[in-house]
Amino acid sequence: MSLQNEDLGSIPEEVQRVVHAVLPRGNTVTQLRDEFGVLYNDDVVRQVFPTRGRPAVSPWRLALVTVLQFVENLTDRQAAEQVRMRLDWNYALGLELTDPGFDHTVLREFRRRLLGTHATTLLDTMLTTFQAKGLVTARGKQRTDSTHVLAHLRILNLLECLIQTMHAALNDLAVRAPEWLAALAPPTWFERSAERVDASRLPKRQAARAASFETVGRDAFALLDALDDPVCPSQCDHNEHVALLRQLLARHFERTDGGVGVLADVAVPPDEAVNSPYEPEARTASNGTTVWTGDKVHLTETCDEDAPHVITVVQTTSALVPDVAVTQAACRASSSAARPCRPSR
Repeated sequence: MSLQNEDLGSIPEEVQRVVHAVLPRGNTVTQLRDEFGVLYNDDVVRQVFPTRGRPAVSPWRLALVTVLQFVENLTDRQAAEQVRMRLDWNYALGLELTDPGFDHTVLREFRRRLLGTHATTLLDTMLTTFQAKGLVTARGKQRTDSTHVLAHLRILNLLECLIQTMHAALNDLAVRAPEWLAALAPPTWFERSAERVDASRLPKRQAARAASFETVGRDAFALLDALDDPVCPSQCDHNEHVALLRQLLARHFERTDGGVGVLADVAVPPDEAVNSPYEPEARTASNGTTVWTGDKVHLTETCDEDAPHVITVVQTTSALVPDVAVTQAACRASSSAARPCRPSR
């Protein structure tokens, strides 16, 4: 996808005539265009897109659609439908009534490119516009609150996590050094790691479960010993799943004269507990009656009674970080902060 230069232009006359007839007083969407113009221009996100390739939908329109999508809590598919069906959206986007719109997958690609390079571009541009309009003042009050962000993962118990981490490490090594791994690994490694842990039942009896722990531990230690050997290929280094496997083994196993021993009743601090090798940074936390595994997003907004409430800072942290820990940082990050922010109750 490439960025094509496009004149922002004006609202088509036919669209203006129809919208003013149907919505003589306007609505939030039309007022957004009337009060703030196009809000964005292609220069805001120009560096996100290459100059060659298939022509893209104008980025300023995609940016505005993203804002409207959030305001109305729409999915990508629903937002793309609104572009084709809504008169007020045509008005705000400066599109002809006959414009066919775009496929909903374009929005996902737009977000991916934007978040990968300039995650705060849209927010910063909006804040600058609001400040110019006097909606965000230099001495206004602010407050910080947070909400939870769920991780899309299946929470694994320790044995499942060890098996899956071994599975992930072998998969990575099979790509990096397939010949070395094929010569090293016995068939049982792949037999034990081939099936997803949620597709089979783990041992219920204590003795059988302990035996499974020891088997996984022996396999993992043998793999790490081979990786530590000087003849190991250099491309095997910097494997994040191998690093996580080392961490889990150091915490839950010990080498003994008889082989491998499992450390019982290990108390793992909440900020170090691993729930899945595929999202090792996801943490389990609680807030009142809400318990979740994932992250936390902290939102700072203006809260003056005589002005609209505007989000000024967005911060994503570990699920374990309390609101009060980010309040001062949010105040420093916000260009409109002059008095201390206060956590929302």
